[in-house]
Amino acid sequence: MIAAAIETGDDAKVKTVVELARTTYPDDTAEIDALQQKWSEMLALRDAEASRIREAEIREAGFFDLWSGEGELGGFHSAGNTDSVGASASLALKREGLAWSHRLRLRGDYQRQNGTTSREQVLAAYEPRWEFADDWFAYGLAQYERDTIQGFKGRYAISGGLGYTAIDREGLSLSVKAGPAYRVTDYIDQPSESRLAALAGLDFDWQVFERLSLNQSANAVAETGGQALVIVDSSNTTLNLVTGLDFKVTDSLRSRLSYQVDYDSNPPVGAVSADTLTRFTLVYGF
Repeated sequence: MIAAAIETGDDAKVKTVVELARTTYPDDTAEIDALQQKWSEMLALRDAEASRIREAEIREAGFFDLWSGEGELGGFHSAGNTDSVGASASLALKREGLAWSHRLRLRGDYQRQNGTTSREQVLAAYEPRWEFADDWFAYGLAQYERDTIQGFKGRYAISGGLGYTAIDREGLSLSVKAGPAYRVTDYIDQPSESRLAALAGLDFDWQVFERLSLNQSANAVAETGGQALVIVDSSNTTLNLVTGLDFKVTDSLRSRLSYQVDYDSNPPVGAVSADTLTRFTLVYGF
């Protein structure tokens, strides 16, 4: 019975059969232990070979190889500065190496109502990471935003710092990062501003059960006012928080309900501090 389970190569099945055999045949413990040890050795050899092959593939791959990601398309309802519906699209790509990883995010929300564009929100971000120790990594971040509702036609941020992976196991992951940043904001009705800033970020993914998962990402930037030797001239804190609930339809297709909050502690005249989006989208993974 155990030998037949071993031939399938399924570790979960082998564990189940072994437990059943221990209960059914308590006098054959030594033989069961021997078969379980044999399977453990076979599994270790298989995992080691798989790791060797994977490492060789990574070392030989070019920069444009080994990318995975997801595309998202759907609609949204907004409340805050506007009360409207519109279209939303995004693309998220990720490449995992031996020590380096790369993340690219593109997102756009657009609405045209009565011949007038009432929402044109764009985000593009690229983040390389270098894992230099167990659970610790250094990151870089280049980000561009455009949000006419919040009063700026372009906001550019560059940051670098350290991050820590607090949890990384099957079905659950949590990482945090923080570092200095430099941000340039191109306002629509005001002069451009350049500021030093501090950035903090959080990424959280949780597979609640087989077909349902919760994902959350947050990035907060706290600016100190002043462009010269000023300690506190003015302050501006922005927060981007996205929480999503995914339901798996097929291996590649998911439906997603997400909620986004964009907070600006010192918005331009005529805008409010908090802007929210509720999206319902279809997500295709590849």
